[in-house]
Amino acid sequence: MQTVKLGKSGPEVSRVGLGCMAMSGTYGPADRREAIATIHAALDAGITLIDTGDFYGMGHNEMLIGEALKSVPRDRYQLSVKFGALRDAGNGWSGNDARPAAVKNFLAYTLQRLGVDHIDIYRPARLDPDVPIEDTVGAIAECIEAGWVRHVGLSEVGPETLRRASAVRPIADLQIEYALTTRNIERAVLPVCRELGIGLTVYGVFGRGLLTGGWRPGELSPNDFRNHAPRFQGEAGARNANVAAEIDRIAAGFGMTAGQVLLAWVVAQGEDIVPLVGARRPSRVVEAVKALKKGLTPEQLTALEAAIPADAIQGERYAPAQMAQLDSERG
Repeated sequence: MQTVKLGKSGPEVSRVGLGCMAMSGTYGPADRREAIATIHAALDAGITLIDTGDFYGMGHNEMLIGEALKSVPRDRYQLSVKFGALRDAGNGWSGNDARPAAVKNFLAYTLQRLGVDHIDIYRPARLDPDVPIEDTVGAIAECIEAGWVRHVGLSEVGPETLRRASAVRPIADLQIEYALTTRNIERAVLPVCRELGIGLTVYGVFGRGLLTGGWRPGELSPNDFRNHAPRFQGEAGARNANVAAEIDRIAAGFGMTAGQVLLAWVVAQGEDIVPLVGARRPSRVVEAVKALKKGLTPEQLTALEAAIPADAIQGERYAPAQMAQLDSERG
């Protein structure tokens, strides 16, 4: 497994990371044993970066990861954790809290659930509009001084916030959605990250299953997050299914799966971009590693981008209420 340095100040990580959100019910039921097997398969393949959020399954995801890593030496992996998203007992969302006291409170619970003494990269899941980013980053910096955290990360923030945060403490990476069909960051966010030496860990590479055959119109389970995502709804969903079919056709011509082509496209965008493979089955990890080994030629990249332009997919990536929380989409 190739490794890369995450930004100027971040750790050395595997060329791809493992995103664990789907293991805790976001896309419907997940099997605990298979999820743990997936984490082990990732480690066996050389993947060292494991990403989670303390609000995934209201702590379930962290406890699952902690169980999977219990007997694994701590120096074999890095943990990236998002915090701050508020949940309720009805599985609802109640905003974000990134006050300094909340930062330290969330971290205490995270360390306990994961069963570790430090987090490698700690980040607010969203910008809290009521708290200056300088205060939030300053609180994480205090956690670094205490030995509980190693690096500061951010998630879904825009250029101005990146600059303000970087003035307080070096930022290892920005976590944000980026894919062949989701390329908004190329306008302003990506150039500023590169100017400041901030790496990127990117999710949504497979369009949350939209682009890889993991979804069909009308077939989502009741608790699936995608029931509320515009890209999966109505006419937009039907048209996007056609885009997915075209990606699959192109991939077959390359001797690859759609998922392998999508992952290889992101990897080709630069060594400062580390895609997170959202997986809950070991087979998806194996598929990802094969994509890294094969890659795409310049000619294949050109043909792919000509067939699937940046605006090929219809609909926003989140429902309006969630889009309003994205500092990265403002301006």
